[in-house]
Amino acid sequence: MLGSRFALMHYFDLAIILVYLVGITVFGARFRSGQKNLKDYFLGGRTAPWWAISLSIVSAETSTLTIVGTPALAFGGNLGFLQIVLGYLLARIVISAVFLPQYFRGEMFTAYELMRRRFGERVRKLTASIFLVTRALAEGVRVFAISLVISIVLGTGEIASIVLIVLLTLFYTFEGGMTAVIWTDVVQMTLYVLGAVASFVIILGKIPGGWEHVTLVAGAAHKFTIFDFRFAPDMEFFSRTYSFWAGVAGGCFLTTATHGTDQLMVQRLLSARDERASRTALMASWVVILVQFTLFLLIGVLLYVHYADLHLTAPAQKDRLYPDFVWNNLPPGLSGLIIAAILAAAMANLSAALNSLASTTVVDFYRARAKSVTDRAALKIARLATVAWGGVLLTIAIWARHSKSVLEAGLTIGSIPMGALLGVFLLGVLTRKPREGAAIAGVATGLAMVVGIHFYTPIAWTWYVLIGTVTTFGVGLLASLFEGAAPPLPLETAGVREPGGGGLPHLPSRHANPEE
Repeated sequence: MLGSRFALMHYFDLAIILVYLVGITVFGARFRSGQKNLKDYFLGGRTAPWWAISLSIVSAETSTLTIVGTPALAFGGNLGFLQIVLGYLLARIVISAVFLPQYFRGEMFTAYELMRRRFGERVRKLTASIFLVTRALAEGVRVFAISLVISIVLGTGEIASIVLIVLLTLFYTFEGGMTAVIWTDVVQMTLYVLGAVASFVIILGKIPGGWEHVTLVAGAAHKFTIFDFRFAPDMEFFSRTYSFWAGVAGGCFLTTATHGTDQLMVQRLLSARDERASRTALMASWVVILVQFTLFLLIGVLLYVHYADLHLTAPAQKDRLYPDFVWNNLPPGLSGLIIAAILAAAMANLSAALNSLASTTVVDFYRARAKSVTDRAALKIARLATVAWGGVLLTIAIWARHSKSVLEAGLTIGSIPMGALLGVFLLGVLTRKPREGAAIAGVATGLAMVVGIHFYTPIAWTWYVLIGTVTTFGVGLLASLFEGAAPPLPLETAGVREPGGGGLPHLPSRHANPEE
């Protein structure tokens, strides 16, 4: 049945894909032998070097949504998405200055333990719950994105492709801890970026006149436009997704939320040997992100010129553009290797998401109630939670088939609750007076505000996190004025408070006891 679809060279590509997937799975599984406790499983024993963590951050930040979605954005628009990347840099500076010093005091497995220390158990569970819902929705969209690639390669339907990728990744996740996630990310990200470079060169070679012709055609269509400085505080201003103001503000707040409060990213930062290594990894990742986004956007521009020259009709779902070109136009072997890298990168990213969902479920919910649970029992529960979350992601991915753009769908879903999450984290770190009730009031109001904006206004998703953060922080601060005197600190968090700011007690730095 597939004979009419694939030439002999594609069978060679399929063989490469199979060998690569098996090889990367075996590579990741070999780290299982070093897992003795939750620190090894969830944080990789904090042995990974900063540069490996940096590439792992990039892999988690971009994933398949970038590979298939970013070229489509440039094909249908321009390079305006790079304005958001400027906000990514500001966010990393904020995280390095505000959040990392707090995360590297004491021993933490999840970001939400910080909320328990500052506000109490209810806020910890509230913020952890927001993460679980947000990550599940966003990762479900990512699963659908990779199903597009599988359906092109194997000729299967989208639902069958979704089921296939989830089942394969569940098996892979059972074997891999955080160490496997980081090192497979390094291998896969390097491979798919090299594949993107090869794709760029090959597409350019197919365009008569080369780069000069590209600049002529794409320039006339304003494809190289990056900045939109138009400023007018009206509804049109807030409805433009890719403007300089929306990009810097939205990119900054979104990335501060995802990298500073989302367990998927914080888990990587906590896996560093110390705060300095974590900060270096975070800042270095921005340079790679800038290069990577630029590369994939330019691929979209080249595809636009290529389609225009040949008078080809673009597929209705433009997210299929890049994987379709790779599979049908690149030389035998290279196309198989790039598709394999895209698939494996998606599996690694999904594996990391399942691992972070499981860690939050076990540490912030199950273990918080069963204080005396052993590491072996906790690991068993974590693996059971992984299976359950796999089922959830499968359902969401099937629903996500109706998305117009997988990249924008994933970013929109992530932006709706992340402002409330960032707002309550900032409330905890930057203030002293607000307590549990004020924090919950702030989160509830911030969430309600952004949900209302999403459904009843044309405001672009790039503003969601900023609005949610300001609302949550402001309402929490205002509500604290109506709270009574603070009760005495519990013994486990009693200590000397930081001079001049921050509501958290001063706990011993991890550097003080490297054996803890």
